[in-house]
Amino acid sequence: MIKAVDLRKGRTVTFEGEIYVVHESQHVAKGNKRSYMQTKLKNLKSGVIREVRFGVDDRLEVPFIESKDYEFLYQEGANFVLMDTTDYEQITVEGDLIGDVAKFMKPNEKVSATICEGKIIGIELPIMVVLEVTDTPPVVKGATATNQAKDAIMETGVRVRVPPFIEPGERIRVDTRTGEYMDRAK
Repeated sequence: MIKAVDLRKGRTVTFEGEIYVVHESQHVAKGNKRSYMQTKLKNLKSGVIREVRFGVDDRLEVPFIESKDYEFLYQEGANFVLMDTTDYEQITVEGDLIGDVAKFMKPNEKVSATICEGKIIGIELPIMVVLEVTDTPPVVKGATATNQAKDAIMETGVRVRVPPFIEPGERIRVDTRTGEYMDRAK
């Protein structure tokens, strides 16, 4: 158990029977009134972010969370098959648990699983992934003068806005948090 005043970004807590990660935490003190903690909590199962206000002396339970490395092998219908990188055991994870990161996952991609009470409750990709451009409109003369971005379809099917000089077959680095083009892969 921890006091609400000790909440920091990235901390995992149990609130109303669900497991949350602290997304933001701010101590608020207004004159003679009681101070409180204004927080944004992200539900690890659903991904929903809630704004919650705690009194500074409120107590929250801290669950035991472990992180384990896996390798994404393939997609089987709506489910994803992962392999433990230490003992090569394969497990199947539901697609809705993976969420939006699925659009950046390709076979043999390393992922980190968040595990609570022996069950996977979340999957995280590295911040940057390298993807190959499979389709993009051709370069238009004079387009570099205006520097307008164009849509490109990646090997995983996700659309990414890229500079006009990027062509099909090139490999680029994409930020998995925002889905934005970063640069060409070396």
